[in-house]
Amino acid sequence: MAKIRYLFVFTILFISACSTTKYLAPGQKLYNGAKIKITDKNTTKSEANAITEELEDLLRPKPNGKILGLRFKLYEYEKNKTTKKTGLKHFLMTHIGEPPVLLSAVDIVKNASILQNRLQNEGYFLAQVSGDTVTKKDKKIAEVLYSIQTGPAYHYHKITFPTDNDDLDTAVTGTSKQTYLKVGDKFNLDVIKNERIRIDARLKEEGFFYFAPEDLIMRYDSTVAGHQVDLFVKVKGETPDEARWIYSVRNIYVYPDYKLRDTALKMDSAVKYRWYNVIDPKKTFRPFTFKNSVLLHPGDIYNRTEHTNSLSRFIELGPFKFVKNRFEDVTPDSAKLDIYYFLTQQRRKSLQADIVARQTSANYNGTQLDVNFRNRNLFKGAELFTLTFFASQDIQFGSYNNGYNVYQYGIQPSISWPRFVGPINFSSDNAYIPRTVLSAGYTIVNRSKLYSLNSYNASFGYQWKPNAHVQHQLDLEDVTYVNPRNISQVYLDSIQKTRNPTLAHVINAQFTFGPSYSYTWTNTMETNKQNTLYYNSKVSLSANIYGLITGADTPRRVSKLLGTTFDQYVKLENEIRFYHKLGLNSKVAARFMVDVGLPYGNSTVLPYSQQFFIGGSNSLRGFQAHSIGPGGYILPANLATGSGFLPDESGDIKIEGNIEYRPKLFSIVEGALFIDAGNIWLLNSTQGLHGATFGKNFLSQIAADAGFGLRFNLNVLVLRTDLGFPFLEPNPAIPVHFGQHGVFNLGIGYPF
Repeated sequence: MAKIRYLFVFTILFISACSTTKYLAPGQKLYNGAKIKITDKNTTKSEANAITEELEDLLRPKPNGKILGLRFKLYEYEKNKTTKKTGLKHFLMTHIGEPPVLLSAVDIVKNASILQNRLQNEGYFLAQVSGDTVTKKDKKIAEVLYSIQTGPAYHYHKITFPTDNDDLDTAVTGTSKQTYLKVGDKFNLDVIKNERIRIDARLKEEGFFYFAPEDLIMRYDSTVAGHQVDLFVKVKGETPDEARWIYSVRNIYVYPDYKLRDTALKMDSAVKYRWYNVIDPKKTFRPFTFKNSVLLHPGDIYNRTEHTNSLSRFIELGPFKFVKNRFEDVTPDSAKLDIYYFLTQQRRKSLQADIVARQTSANYNGTQLDVNFRNRNLFKGAELFTLTFFASQDIQFGSYNNGYNVYQYGIQPSISWPRFVGPINFSSDNAYIPRTVLSAGYTIVNRSKLYSLNSYNASFGYQWKPNAHVQHQLDLEDVTYVNPRNISQVYLDSIQKTRNPTLAHVINAQFTFGPSYSYTWTNTMETNKQNTLYYNSKVSLSANIYGLITGADTPRRVSKLLGTTFDQYVKLENEIRFYHKLGLNSKVAARFMVDVGLPYGNSTVLPYSQQFFIGGSNSLRGFQAHSIGPGGYILPANLATGSGFLPDESGDIKIEGNIEYRPKLFSIVEGALFIDAGNIWLLNSTQGLHGATFGKNFLSQIAADAGFGLRFNLNVLVLRTDLGFPFLEPNPAIPVHFGQHGVFNLGIGYPF
């Protein structure tokens, strides 16, 4: 009881110490904000709430902010008030503190006028607003009360578009099916402004190059009975002739080596290529380079979308850092335009070194040095050649595997053509350039004290985007060969001692070849939406046709290619993410994944590099990376001791779900509350891995955890810390004591 009494006294003293009105001069009053009162009895409660919420955002100035009812920032300002330009007090006053907002700073008449104007713009033509000061019990604090008589809201009775027969009036009327103005809707000036912009955007697709939203006038008649208005959409009589004409394209000129000091158009050096002209005296590019970028053709009606997409495609080509255009009106001959595209190049060749902090799915944290050479115009057709040398060191945090760090070294050459190369003929008129990509790589993976892997890979395929939301990637051939070497005696002894097939599988030779296709749909870039989605699906094949021809059927008939046993499988991966905004500073994020690999013919299990893993900082955060499963398999005690390292558990099937609440706490700090669940399984039973096979009881083998974390959003990157606690184990024989055994995760970026 005494402790409660002392706490109460301390709270009173603290609040008294934080009092801010004692710093006010005589006659000054601290502004405590404003209240809006709807006095119109005919206004419904929901309508009044909506009006109040909207109008409150218009009031200025805003009162001093509060934290738990205390004006902490104002207190810091007054407590540290100083005339010095440097020092701790100056910093606290200017960066933490906030000057007092006084009642004398509030222009009540102006605020009332702003509120009344907004109401009238939204159809409350008879609205009346008045404001008055209300003094609080503490006479040094005051509020303002705005009383509002809204009157009736006026609604559209009739919408009329132009009826004349000239080209412009006909075109304006032709857009009426998509109008934002609907009979029965409430009058709203913002909607009317947006309607003018909509009509202008549509007319720009139909050749009206010089038309502008200001050439339209919206007249309304509010004398209609029943608080209704008739709205008339009209083209202004003073609209100039050129705004009424439909323009077409005459000639197109591309300048691929333009510099700001260039003034002459150099028409004498123009080279005609199909429907456009290239002015490039130094011949830095071959003329066909721009055939996927110049979307307008001579004789075409001007279309703003195609023109804008052309500008985007010029940038997407890669070699150009600036693109500008000019239209030349050649109306004396006819309503036609000449189009000039001026392209300023980047450096053709560049060398760049990057040091990257990273985290892998296996909970390894480390650094990577990348040295990149780029040639942005390899064959004078905007081909991008990239040569990357990299070296990395990764350290795994956690209870196990400490000291068995991973070192990687490698080289990755690639060529990207800004068009389809080969028999596929693909054309589109959107803002995105299709690409053909040929890549290769060689990597040495050295897991210290255990083994090394030589990895070779090569792929050839296509990438294209039909629109901003969808992306396709088709690799016609993707070849990977992994050859183990330098396997330590420690690792071999562990395999012999435990007879664990997972340890042996890691160092098996791997040879895969075949096509793959990936489909991605997302609208997460639309930050104004409350709900956004991301979906990715990928199917990968290996040696399907060749395995069929050779009759591969392990273990009875093992087939080889070039003297090497190859892997045969079909693999399907699916991931969906959902993001829901709860407010300006908080959201809920969820993810669900289902991945299935079907080894057959020459394989009984997926190759290690193609298998699925679970657990760790981007997966189930209450478990060590790659420590779960497969299925209900329990790691024997003799495997967990002695060697000091654990095998990375892998599977042919993976199911995982995550949900996370992400509130912004303050400044750059964000919080997180999360739940993760999932597991991996083998498709076929394997000796030594009891309970690892996927079956009808798979739901009882789900692992789950819950926890919390902090994210530090530094704009250039997000540092993440999570603490997860298991509350469901994949095998009931493993005891669970929620809250006792947490797993700390350090990561870069959001988990999904």
